[in-house]
Amino acid sequence: MARVHASAIVDPKAQLAEDVRIGPFSIVGGGVRLGAGTDVGSHVVLAGNTTIGRNNRIFPYSSIGSVPQDKKYGGEDTQLVIGDGNTIREYCLINTGTVQGGGVTRVGSDNWIMGYVHFAHDCVIGNHTIIANGVQLAGHVCVDDWAVVGGTAAVHQFVRIGTHAMCGGGSVLIQDLPPFMICSGYPARPHGIHVEGLKRRDFPEESIAALRRAYRIVYRENRPLAEARTALDDLVAELPEDQAAPLRVLADFLALPGRGIIR
Repeated sequence: MARVHASAIVDPKAQLAEDVRIGPFSIVGGGVRLGAGTDVGSHVVLAGNTTIGRNNRIFPYSSIGSVPQDKKYGGEDTQLVIGDGNTIREYCLINTGTVQGGGVTRVGSDNWIMGYVHFAHDCVIGNHTIIANGVQLAGHVCVDDWAVVGGTAAVHQFVRIGTHAMCGGGSVLIQDLPPFMICSGYPARPHGIHVEGLKRRDFPEESIAALRRAYRIVYRENRPLAEARTALDDLVAELPEDQAAPLRVLADFLALPGRGIIR
């Protein structure tokens, strides 16, 4: 059964699975659902229509599921959905969605979310990401699997960060960061492929070399983006499947409409 500290306040309508722990002085609202093994530290506020999965760790003074910081919000019953195995450190703020953004803010599984991070309304966070201290994500931001966002980085609303990409600490990202790339600066600018991260995730040298070729096509040959995409498609067609697969991910990202990529 759940272990709830005597000083905590838990609405009787809240749904707490077995082995949930609620620490001192925390507050759990009636629309909250907590999966088995989730550990909520002291002075945490869980509010709104919020579903949190299994084996998450939420550290003190975080506010999870509060209403969005959006003037258009009119009290609609929007949601926050968080997966399994996440670490959410001190003073994090994660808001529910808005009707205009689809109604749901989503956080996947196995993410490492450090202190003072803000996920605004309608953000979509994938799996296995690292979001360092003080990162601020505006509304509707998407962060794909295995991405890394460095400390105190600020990300403009509707920006996408691709899989295995890395945004350097202190950066201001106002356009999309394609998969596998590194960026830094204000405004953020591209600085090559995230080679060290790819090596740690056992990407073959041949695949990394293919991504380097793709980077040159998109960023070093002074091509218009449409022409670069065509050249990238040609490269995908000539490579073996194991080397072409990550390039296909990059090509698919570039094909989606958005705020435009950093260049």
